[in-house]
Amino acid sequence: MLTIFDCDGVLIDSEIISSEVTAKVLGEEGLTITAEEITARFAGLASGEMEAILSEESGLPVSGRIKERIQEEFDRRIVHVKPVPGIVALLDALDGPRCVGSNADSAYLKRALTSAGLWDRFKPYVFSAPDVGTGKGKPDPNVFLHAAREFGVDPADTIVIEDSFAGVSAAVAAGMRAIGFTGGAHSWPGHAEVLMEAGAETVVRRHADVAAVIEAFRNWDGRDL
Repeated sequence: MLTIFDCDGVLIDSEIISSEVTAKVLGEEGLTITAEEITARFAGLASGEMEAILSEESGLPVSGRIKERIQEEFDRRIVHVKPVPGIVALLDALDGPRCVGSNADSAYLKRALTSAGLWDRFKPYVFSAPDVGTGKGKPDPNVFLHAAREFGVDPADTIVIEDSFAGVSAAVAAGMRAIGFTGGAHSWPGHAEVLMEAGAETVVRRHADVAAVIEAFRNWDGRDL
């Protein structure tokens, strides 16, 4: 079985950084929004989609100078990003092919995963949705289907580990099995329910539990008897 990991919030604790930075800068520009609200509403979406929604709702152009301020502050903090607790032990224990499938751009993925000490655990199989296939990001299944093609694996024999509604939705649309993950620092009350609603077959809050779930999936194809 192929295992596909989302990056932000699954491999590295970057979602919380992104939400905190965005809330801080927008607050300074006159748009009051909490980091928790940003995470709950926009985790897993491409940044351009979030900016478009916030701009339409608030009338504040979340682009140009504001976008640059958010990016500069995020880049400053991402160099200190940490891996999500337990991921190193999981990668040590996990057999079979694995890769990363993310909405983030390729340059960011290399920089962030390198900062967290995880780049060498996946390279060259780190796939950025804008750079593969149709270029569409999650919730479109594009990046996941590309990964399955690259490995020559049936989507039905692929497991995706995701922390966002958009990511789980993309996995389901690709015909893959999704494990929802709520162990990142950005998790919030109701997070697990959101992932189940999107179609995750189960939700875990510790990477220590993922290997057992994958083994169970290998022994059960997910279809009712």
